[in-house]
Amino acid sequence: MTYIVSVRPLSEREAIITKRLKASTEEGETIYEFRSDSYTPKVISLPIDVPVYRMENCRTFSAQQTEIAREGLPKDFFDKGQEQAKAQQAQHTILAKLAKDGPDSVTPIISVLERDGQRETILITTSGVVVNGNRRLAAMRELVKRKDGSVDNRFTNVMCAVLPADITRDEIDDIEADLQARPQTKLAYDWIGDARLIRRQVSKGRSAKEVADRLRRTKLDIENVLQALDEADLYLSEWVNKPGEYDLLLPGEQIFGDLPKALAKKDANLQNASRAIAWSIYENRDKVGGRVYRLNAAFGKLAPKVLELLEERLELPESEDVDAADEEDFAFDFGDENDPNDYTPIIEALRNPDRKDETVVTLLDACETAIELDKGQKNEEAAIKALAQVNSKVAGVDVSAAGRKTLPGILKQIASIRKGLDRIETAVQTRNSAARDPASDTED
Repeated sequence: MTYIVSVRPLSEREAIITKRLKASTEEGETIYEFRSDSYTPKVISLPIDVPVYRMENCRTFSAQQTEIAREGLPKDFFDKGQEQAKAQQAQHTILAKLAKDGPDSVTPIISVLERDGQRETILITTSGVVVNGNRRLAAMRELVKRKDGSVDNRFTNVMCAVLPADITRDEIDDIEADLQARPQTKLAYDWIGDARLIRRQVSKGRSAKEVADRLRRTKLDIENVLQALDEADLYLSEWVNKPGEYDLLLPGEQIFGDLPKALAKKDANLQNASRAIAWSIYENRDKVGGRVYRLNAAFGKLAPKVLELLEERLELPESEDVDAADEEDFAFDFGDENDPNDYTPIIEALRNPDRKDETVVTLLDACETAIELDKGQKNEEAAIKALAQVNSKVAGVDVSAAGRKTLPGILKQIASIRKGLDRIETAVQTRNSAARDPASDTED
């Protein structure tokens, strides 16, 4: 049964907390590196409906932004909703789900609390805003009423450690960052939430090195995370046209984390095309045989070869034939259209929803081919082995069960394969002729 959130007025919460603080003699866990010193908070017991969820919690950032995007909510729905029951209820739903979903090999928080009760205090401000322990509070609220309708008295009140009354927003952010740096709490953050926390630390004017030291990480790691988040934002806004829907990116930590390095030292045209390759692979990761990251080289050092193969295998319009309106939708700087390395037609083909089935198959095959060619540069058996694999795959194709809608696409694939085989045959015959010509010195 979902807990119904009610928000007590701010003045009422502050009065309750102040009164109980005066009567408290119990102390909580010391917070170190606080105002160049340490701080040991007092601990009090509060009715479970008194605390309110903190909306600037980076752990819930991805889910919040996805909720805003999908439900058409105001962009500041959560930011300005800390004192509003509707926003608090939405936050509770997000947190309760996180409390029920434990990472692999980790028992969900709600299961631990149901078994053991509350063993650790939650950390709050003097106005009742939860700085640490939002998920635990949501779990306890879900557990307070049992399935049979009875009340579990272990959760009618919650033990809280209280921060100083004059604590600032920046200090609260730093406490969250310090807690995130602890290995035992880091598992709970998705990679987008982690990146958001880092971006917020940097936005305070701190250098990447300073943020790295606070989070006990390397400067290079901090810089890469920020670049990965920039690439993620670009993917959502420019490729799938779903800005803010960060839930779409949660399986993408590896590929978006590798993308900045793959784009380094490339010109603008090749960067844009490499992004299109990477994003298409990510979008169609369920069609990739094996692990997706094995195709990283396809949008990294092998991107030019992949693009060359795509240009050969796809029926592409000339650059001037690309729909200007479509090009405007894709807000990249395509550079000089007369540039011989203008990849606009390929990018548009990868984006075209009417050609998805054809282009995805062709792209993944081009990626595999480029990787195999790279592996086989010093292997004189590579070409014949690759053709043997293709021959085996072609022999296994059965079109008797193919849907009628797929037949035109099949014919296009056949034409593309035939074109590729003609190119290979020409290359083989050229080498054979050269080998038979005593005057030729082109033979290896």
